[in-house]
Amino acid sequence: MEDPSLMISAPLLHAAQQGDEAACTEVIVASYPLIARHVRSQIRRRADVEDVIQEVIMKIALKLHQYHGPQPFEHWLSRIAITTAYDWLRKQKSRPAVSAGDLSEQELGALEHALAERGGADHSLRQDLLGGLLDKLIAMLHPREQVVIRMLDLEERPVREIADLTGWSESKIKVTAHRSRKKLAEILNQLEQP
Repeated sequence: MEDPSLMISAPLLHAAQQGDEAACTEVIVASYPLIARHVRSQIRRRADVEDVIQEVIMKIALKLHQYHGPQPFEHWLSRIAITTAYDWLRKQKSRPAVSAGDLSEQELGALEHALAERGGADHSLRQDLLGGLLDKLIAMLHPREQVVIRMLDLEERPVREIADLTGWSESKIKVTAHRSRKKLAEILNQLEQP
């Protein structure tokens, strides 16, 4: 699911690879939306998103001469963005633990209500609150688990595509997803208990 609006011509890419600073800037500017989308899908703390995006841009600028295909340039960019976000997640010293006390009253209410029933008039409000809760719960997982769950379950990417973008085997992704879902279920069970 690459960005169809990323239009970088072969001559422009070649000029950038040869050290043309204006061409390199044009490639980076054209690539920014794709890079930002991948980073934002993995990094949830808004304060960190721009730092990770800048790190991705630096890596691309430094490694641009290394791109030779055969995969599309967009795929190469996506892989750098995702692995950089994954590396950033791994560098985090600790993963926050979420307890019922960490949740706002609205989040707790939405969780209880969602567990009790589905649908209703305030469905979109609950969806927003549950989305924030889900981000907090996913942040408790190991970085690899976070990447897999976000790409597989939230972005609904196929396993093969995730394997291509991360360099991990399909079986590793499937096992990681299974274990991650199990951990999330255990965390939810702990939150439900008084």
